[in-house]
Amino acid sequence: MQQKNLTLPSGCSIRRANSEDNWPIRLLVLGAKLDPTQLRWEQFWVIECDRQLAACGQLRSFAGIQELGSLVVAKAWRDRGLGSFLTQHLINTATGPLYLECLGQRLAEFYQRFGFVQVAFEDLPRSLKPKFRWSHLGKKLIRVPVVFMHYPGTEATNLNQPPLQEEI
Repeated sequence: MQQKNLTLPSGCSIRRANSEDNWPIRLLVLGAKLDPTQLRWEQFWVIECDRQLAACGQLRSFAGIQELGSLVVAKAWRDRGLGSFLTQHLINTATGPLYLECLGQRLAEFYQRFGFVQVAFEDLPRSLKPKFRWSHLGKKLIRVPVVFMHYPGTEATNLNQPPLQEEI
């Protein structure tokens, strides 16, 4: 079931990140113990509530596909629909096939509500495998509960294209 009619709480707005958001985004992502690499404020959308950064998430572009990543809601703003609103916004903003990785079944179930489906590492696009390889290794060796997911709203036409450098 996809989320369609989501609204932000009063006093909150969504916008593209700007250079002033760089450190607040980094602190929010680090505080959530998410992957701190590949954080480029230019790829982020943020939700501000009462003039404070309340949530952030990014769309990273790879060869022919995109990754939804670094989605975090500040602790003080959780359970108010910000994560759902931002997830739907990023899905709507994506310009190509969309993938993500998340930890645990609870998060996987959250993304399934938006239409994401689980995929095996072997079925990921070639351009994403280098980024997700460490997570996959952790899953195999020490049973890290990582889940790889794809949003089937836009299908890739050539998943096995050669890997390219990440684009900005």
